[in-house]
Amino acid sequence: MTLPFAKKIKAAHILVTYEYETKDLARKLEQGESFEQLARDFSLCPSSEEGGHLGEFGRGKMVPSFEKAAFALGIGEVSPPVRTSFGFHLIKRLA
Repeated sequence: MTLPFAKKIKAAHILVTYEYETKDLARKLEQGESFEQLARDFSLCPSSEEGGHLGEFGRGKMVPSFEKAAFALGIGEVSPPVRTSFGFHLIKRLA
């Protein structure tokens, strides 16, 4: 369920360089692979060591396109590819 009024959320992400990588990762997720393991194996972000977990954050703490996508997700949902100045992300809302 999407909670657009949420002030803080918990999320994880996988950061890669190219959009096609996010599509390959999304396919692996559909086949039942673990988001956390894929983050450990493929993400370029230091959060990869924690399975992509970014912890809890509020509005204004992330770049706008990332924040907009993360806050629009329902708990347990994974975003389509999100482009930021860092690269391409798959974002999973945890809480």
